[in-house]
Amino acid sequence: MSSPAPLAALPAPARYIMIGGFLGAGKTTAVARLAESLHARGLRVGLITNDQGSGLVDTSVLRSRGFATEEIPGGCFCCRFNSLVDAAAKLTAASRPDVFIAEPVGSCTDLVATVTYPLRRIYGQQFTIAPLSVLLDPQRALRVFGLAEGRGFSDKVIYIYRKQLEEADLIVINKRDTITDDEFARLRTALQNEFPHAAVLSASARQGDGLEPWFARLTAGEQVARAAMDVDYAIYGDGEALLGWLNATLHLSAAAEFDANGLLEHFARDLQQRLGTAGAEVAHLKMTFSPDGGLKDIATVNLVRSDFVPELSQRLQDPCAAGQLILNLRAESDPAALKSAVEAASAALGERFQGVRVLLEHLEHFRPGKPQPTHRLLTPA
Repeated sequence: MSSPAPLAALPAPARYIMIGGFLGAGKTTAVARLAESLHARGLRVGLITNDQGSGLVDTSVLRSRGFATEEIPGGCFCCRFNSLVDAAAKLTAASRPDVFIAEPVGSCTDLVATVTYPLRRIYGQQFTIAPLSVLLDPQRALRVFGLAEGRGFSDKVIYIYRKQLEEADLIVINKRDTITDDEFARLRTALQNEFPHAAVLSASARQGDGLEPWFARLTAGEQVARAAMDVDYAIYGDGEALLGWLNATLHLSAAAEFDANGLLEHFARDLQQRLGTAGAEVAHLKMTFSPDGGLKDIATVNLVRSDFVPELSQRLQDPCAAGQLILNLRAESDPAALKSAVEAASAALGERFQGVRVLLEHLEHFRPGKPQPTHRLLTPA
């Protein structure tokens, strides 16, 4: 295994902030909000995104907002530790960030032992480590903790979900505006009872509410030094292997301009229906559409549960004649079923939006491999 790039040129010390959470928790929106807040305070910010595959919607979204962003594909931070350090070095060479914000894979856990403790021990002079934050989607969490009915994941996937929360210093109930006060109170109580070492906060990254108390802890607090949690890597690996992963890139073009916002929403609804028929439980479907020649203009749609409504969170201001569609889909399903659904829905786009030519440029589908951390330290020193 190659050695990571040297970090002697890093501002000393740079702040390292990692924001975890299960697929669909709203991490990318929160990362963007935090980066904007830090930038407004005059700090230089570098972002690091991470995925099992390549061609990330998250990277596209963050770069469209003007942030210096490095992408680590092909495995989680725990298994690509040297690549994480290399990414920090590249960002340093380009823009010398004061703060690094890292967004790990949404199915990854054991980040303290495999990422932040190795950073502290190996590169302790170059970084200060912020408390580990784990975001959650409250609607999903209510189901996980038996506080609401609805479709969910199998036990081994839930094992990963709970382990993410177990190692958190800060648990952030995101999307606070999507649940009632009673639901919030019951969820907060359940979290406090099961994870008493963690501070439970709430916010709405989309709306911009409740963020400052959380951001204050990230910029001023330090990660708590305690023994790393126990993790059964056999169950962890089985849980990841139950998840199907699909990334695709399509190019759309037409002789006349078309409504890309409407097309994106239709595509998401069509995929949702096909995945439901196949029995897939969606963890996160996210897509972006970027017009050819556009200046950081982008449309974004998200679906975070099989029985939810696809949300168009960013809209294009004008129709366009051509552009690139990036699709990331994670679901508890056979990856081959995801591929069939995406290919069928892609072919149907040309029928629904007559005159639009759909070219499927790239598609990869797989199950994540067994996690094999580069380092695993049970204590920070």
